[in-house]
Amino acid sequence: MDITQLILDDHHEQRRLFALLDQVDPADVTALDAIWSQLGDFLEVHAKAEEMHFYPALLQRGQGAGEKSDANAETLDAIKDHNEIRDAIAKVGGHAPGSAEWLQAVTSARKANSDHMGEEERQALADFRRHAPLQVRHDLGVLFAGFEARHRMGVQAEDKDPKTYIKQHG
Repeated sequence: MDITQLILDDHHEQRRLFALLDQVDPADVTALDAIWSQLGDFLEVHAKAEEMHFYPALLQRGQGAGEKSDANAETLDAIKDHNEIRDAIAKVGGHAPGSAEWLQAVTSARKANSDHMGEEERQALADFRRHAPLQVRHDLGVLFAGFEARHRMGVQAEDKDPKTYIKQHG
């Protein structure tokens, strides 16, 4: 088990759930609402698990990858992204499932999430694979998977100040 692979697996599942929404008739509000509820909860649990287990370890071991010069820059950007995703998820909840406004809000959440996943995959995850031993990645993977399993029904969404997060975990 490797936390970086678990995160990639989660990214695949997020993409799959967004694709499911594409395939549901906008008039089928029951299905749309159920799939979105699952996806919204999953996105928040995933972000919280990363914030608890992955990013603190990245701050300790990372050296920068992709366009980011160091782990602080990678983490600062990721926490900001998580806040944007949370805000986008909240906006979806303000509209009737299947409505034009709801579909647009889902698209905004999808874009924020897609942008974050792409950056994370080429920056933080690549950095951590290069600089963290497999045993560390395994141990964190166990914690990450355990957290997600215990909280599969969701967690409270909570924006974080990226700079404060770095100070607390760096």
